[in-house]
Amino acid sequence: MISRRMSQSAVIEAIACYGPVSRASVAKITGLSKQTVSEIVANLEADGWVRTVGQTEGHVGRRAIVFEISPSAATIVSVDLGGTKVRVALCDLTGNVLAERVEPTERTGGINVVEQIARMVRQTKSDMADHFGDLRIAVVGVPGVPDPKSGAILLAPNISGFDRIDLASSLRELLGIDVFVENDVNLAALGEHWLGNCGDDDNLVFISIGTGIGAGVVVGGALVRGGFGAAGEIGFLPFGADPFEAESLKTGALERVAATGAIIDLYRSLSGRRTDVPGVFDAANHGDTAAMETLDRVAKQIARAVTAIVAVVDPSVIIIGGSIGSRDELLDRIVRFVSDCYPRTVGIAKSRLGDHATLAGGVFVALSRLHIAIFAEGQKGAEISVPPPALESFTPESLRVVAK
Repeated sequence: MISRRMSQSAVIEAIACYGPVSRASVAKITGLSKQTVSEIVANLEADGWVRTVGQTEGHVGRRAIVFEISPSAATIVSVDLGGTKVRVALCDLTGNVLAERVEPTERTGGINVVEQIARMVRQTKSDMADHFGDLRIAVVGVPGVPDPKSGAILLAPNISGFDRIDLASSLRELLGIDVFVENDVNLAALGEHWLGNCGDDDNLVFISIGTGIGAGVVVGGALVRGGFGAAGEIGFLPFGADPFEAESLKTGALERVAATGAIIDLYRSLSGRRTDVPGVFDAANHGDTAAMETLDRVAKQIARAVTAIVAVVDPSVIIIGGSIGSRDELLDRIVRFVSDCYPRTVGIAKSRLGDHATLAGGVFVALSRLHIAIFAEGQKGAEISVPPPALESFTPESLRVVAK
């Protein structure tokens, strides 16, 4: 039984990574016999998981039938739950985005947000053509730390009541499918590693700067979660604000001086004027000295965080994203200040996926889990490499947004 599962996993991985591919080529890639490959492919084709896509010239003029994963055999959904917006992306079995839905996050929080997510998922799926397969799995990125014991989402001050709800179980009950919950920045790090064209950089850190601040750490190609799932909660680094103040136990000392609220408050204290974060950037671009000083101070705090991370993790690249971190005005300052306080060059890059990084990471996790559940039949320790779709599948311009 285990041998059959391993063989089937190897075959499907070869087809996923190298398709369209012939059975003979799959046999060479996997080291399995042609007869074994033929039997497995026949079963997969009969069940609708792979499909014939033509023929290619074989040896001595012989033509060989080639196969690929059947994209419409099943669908998966990735959810990016933020403090202000919920994004839902429905994808096929190869990771291509079929549709996306975006709504403001339900302000009342708690179970109402859970019901909102379930409704958005159902609506997005119902908008698709019937020939796309059943929805099989959902992955939800959350702005906090999922507690593996209770299912509650901890350290999520931007969504009230989430520390008292088993999010995954509640969504499973509402949707009737497998649901997995992961920190949103962790998913963004996986998304950048999988789809963001990071080359061979298996050691990277993704830093998100927006309403909150956090990091996702990938070492050796694997996500680092830590003993309690809170690895990367850099908003709690003990500098910037006083880490011993009561507020720092809720929001985090670094986050208090480097996220959205900090920028707004700092600019008001320096200028006597109140505006939103885009307004601060606009003012800085027009030469407003208070706005420029605000961005300088925030960038210096982020630079401290970057150098602390580099000193401990030594990643190949630091990727910076988020609604604030993706702004060139801040990124350029961060790069400059890091060079002033660290003795070697640190690779710092802007996110390639923008506000779709978390969705991309969710798709990666969903496909990986689905492939293992179906083709490895849940075999413990099984791994199936999932090739990424085209980068354009996750750029806002190319997505078919069905509702806002």
